[in-house]
Amino acid sequence: MRKLFVIGIGAGDPDQVTVQAIKAMCQVDVFFLIGKGAEKQELADVRSAILAEYARQPHSIVEIIDPPRDRGVPASGADAVYQGAVADWHEARAELLERAFAETDGVGGILVWGDPSLYDSTLRIVERVLERERIQFEYEVIPGVTSAQALAAAHRIVLHEIGEPLHITTGRRLREEGLVPGQSTLVMLDGECSFTQVPGDDVYIWWGAYLGMPDEVIVEGPLRVVEGRIARRRAALREAKGWIMDIYLLRQAGAAR
Repeated sequence: MRKLFVIGIGAGDPDQVTVQAIKAMCQVDVFFLIGKGAEKQELADVRSAILAEYARQPHSIVEIIDPPRDRGVPASGADAVYQGAVADWHEARAELLERAFAETDGVGGILVWGDPSLYDSTLRIVERVLERERIQFEYEVIPGVTSAQALAAAHRIVLHEIGEPLHITTGRRLREEGLVPGQSTLVMLDGECSFTQVPGDDVYIWWGAYLGMPDEVIVEGPLRVVEGRIARRRAALREAKGWIMDIYLLRQAGAAR
């Protein structure tokens, strides 16, 4: 039976790679890296650096160019249509991974930013490959440090108040649903600075971009005071680098540390 490791590697800092992840990397013969194109070459470079430092045994790297996703379907409103477009994208990814794995020998590995359990599609794609029943393998998941943990560490905060739930959502959902009363809200996958649409003068924000990487940037403060600065900084960073990964925490009154 062939084997595949799905390995969480943290938010970008090689020091966040766990001992368990290193042990898994040392068992891998071929790593499958799903590329995002030239504009995100820096992400591929970080993964390559992690492999160079921690993957002890000889291995090969197979780069899989991420198939295009139908961006004409808005990520709001008709959820069934949006989910169908994402499902088609996942199926295309599964076909590419299946082909690459079938054409190689030995133990496979996929490096995943953060942790595979949180807003990442890798496990769904692996399951799709298995459902196609063209190749058989077992797989093991290695957890990693999430961007949520990296954000909390960078700001030296607890993500929730005492006894309070933590609501994790996306920028789209934040725009549609707003904040949940009595819950701190962690927002991921927000390309539109949705925090600017949150009403009220009693909201505090902790924001971070490129967490764990050399270009890490963090900003915190009352939302109405710092929202413009964050939006401008985010736009400038994205323009300069061609890509951005950011995350933020919102909390209503009582946010003082």
